[in-house]
Amino acid sequence: MGKLGLGVAVGCAVASCAIAAVVVGRRVRSRKQWWKVVSAVNEFEEAASTPVGRLRQVVDAMAVEMHAGLASEGGSKLKMLLTFVDNLPDGSENGIYYALHVGGTNFRILRIQLGGQRSILGHDVERKPIPQHLMTRTSEEFFDFIALSLKDFVERKGDNLQLSQVRGKDLGFTFSFPVKQTSVSSGTLIKWTKGFAIEDMVEKDVVECLQKALSRRGLDMNVAALVNDSVGTLAVGHFLDKDTVAAVVIGTGTNACYLERADAVIKCQGLLTTSGGMVINMEWGNFWFSHLPRTSYDIDLDAESQNPNDQGFEKMISGMYLGDIVRRVIRRMSLESDIFGPLSSKLSKRFVLSTPLMAAMHEDDSPDLGEVAKILEETLDIRDIPLKVRKIVVKVCDVVTRRAARLAAAGIVGILKKIGRDGTGGIAGGRIKGIKSGKMRRTVVAVEGGLYTSYTIFREYLNEAVAEILGEDIAPFVILKMMEDGSGIGAAMLAASNSARSVDTVQVL
Repeated sequence: MGKLGLGVAVGCAVASCAIAAVVVGRRVRSRKQWWKVVSAVNEFEEAASTPVGRLRQVVDAMAVEMHAGLASEGGSKLKMLLTFVDNLPDGSENGIYYALHVGGTNFRILRIQLGGQRSILGHDVERKPIPQHLMTRTSEEFFDFIALSLKDFVERKGDNLQLSQVRGKDLGFTFSFPVKQTSVSSGTLIKWTKGFAIEDMVEKDVVECLQKALSRRGLDMNVAALVNDSVGTLAVGHFLDKDTVAAVVIGTGTNACYLERADAVIKCQGLLTTSGGMVINMEWGNFWFSHLPRTSYDIDLDAESQNPNDQGFEKMISGMYLGDIVRRVIRRMSLESDIFGPLSSKLSKRFVLSTPLMAAMHEDDSPDLGEVAKILEETLDIRDIPLKVRKIVVKVCDVVTRRAARLAAAGIVGILKKIGRDGTGGIAGGRIKGIKSGKMRRTVVAVEGGLYTSYTIFREYLNEAVAEILGEDIAPFVILKMMEDGSGIGAAMLAASNSARSVDTVQVL
């Protein structure tokens, strides 16, 4: 081989080595970036973990906070509001009743016909979006829109009834925001949540605002019951099953209520009810406990929210926030590596990834995770990512969902502990000693909201955690019953049960 040939050979060898070095370098960098992503996800999973020991701490803290909230105003993060509902529907109600459910970006109008003997003879429901501009305008504009929609519904769904024929019809009003009730049919708004900000409504009687709007629209109907969505769910749950003692709503927002002994409401010592009980609206979205599995993503979400340092429990378990937590994790992974390609500007947009889309990715069971790829491309402008990256996105969705469901489960068991239905005797005096004493009772919790009714994996995680916390001896006595449209139907049922009573059955001396 001549010098020229030798030089060419050496040059080719050097070039080959250089290319190989570049390829190896890229692989090393790619591997390092991949392990950065894996490390970030593992770190998140560890911070968000919910072992049963931690869940039992949440159970105890929930029961303690409930007790404190009943003892004094402001004594707890839980408001523990009186609802003035002391008798739940028992199935004997009959007649035609209407209901409104206002509590999110959509509202519902319902009409039910009750036939006694725990029977519902007819049920019509219509869902309507609330125009976004009305969520921040005036109370008059907002309620005029609600009243006009109800009037239109009555005219179309009223079996050819004229408006004059619904004169005096009783209406149930589910208003899913924090309200301080002054009777079963009146209450003042404490604050807005879920993106609403109608300033002139705060501290106003919401029923009075609705009644005025109905009058302006020529609709002579009487608001017989003002209820929170969870109270409506409890009402229909009790109508269908007399062992229902609590209700939980887990949708855009979240809340819970339960039936408490009137003498346990220490902050209102003069409380008298004919039944000896009172439904308490917990407003549990504001529950907080220092040992909740809070991550850096939760801290950032809270700091950037409209209500920082508020609704801490809700921000970890409700549908308004779960998708955004996933977005934040994906954004961090994108900042630390290029496995998602160039950093998408959409990853910086709050709430661009909704919880229904997150659920669709989580429940994608196709071999290539095609739905995950589609949602990432169409929603976050992330394209052409390999299957292993799609799998890690599903993993993030699973961590967020599992934590939310298991925390909600702990909250439910906390309610059962407070009223002595968890087999331990409860925080307030051990009225039930548990299964060994032969006194363990069947307990039903009504559960409503899109996360529970429509998101199968969330529901499975929640049910599994309730059984895990209670243990195999107690779990068979606790039944979680799914409700559809329960909050609205329950309001109509409470309108029916309250219209049948001629005197106020609740007194505060």
